[in-house]
Amino acid sequence: MSDFVKASQVFVDNPSKSREEVLQLLSEQAVALGMAEDAAAVRAAYDAREDMGATGMQDGFAIPHAKADAIKEAGVIVVKLQEPVEWPSFDDKPVDVVISLLVPDGEAGTTHIKLLSNVAVMLMREEFRDAMRATDDAEKIAAIINDGLDA
Repeated sequence: MSDFVKASQVFVDNPSKSREEVLQLLSEQAVALGMAEDAAAVRAAYDAREDMGATGMQDGFAIPHAKADAIKEAGVIVVKLQEPVEWPSFDDKPVDVVISLLVPDGEAGTTHIKLLSNVAVMLMREEFRDAMRATDDAEKIAAIINDGLDA
């Protein structure tokens, strides 16, 4: 998975002002990046998952994820926000770094679980969180995540 996340999938200094704006951006970018065919279907999948419980983790990170037939290939999109936004999270703190997972419906039990598990493990490591916060370079952010997925 060493090149799973590409710089084109990383959006830094994003001006979104709410969780809803971030989820809409992710849905639209999934289509623009060729990961999905239908932004509305991807958004519905994000919304359905958000309704199930918090995707905000801790320390300002969130892992929203979508599983849908409209998603053609598994992928990750990263958004670093200009300002933290309100997002239901385990520590009740706002979110400013979003690592989104997109998975085709048919890979829900395999790829989805592996990606979610790997990202959750990365977020437990302080050096990962610090590295993500230390740069706004899309290439470096992609490399940090790819290194974590390869670990």
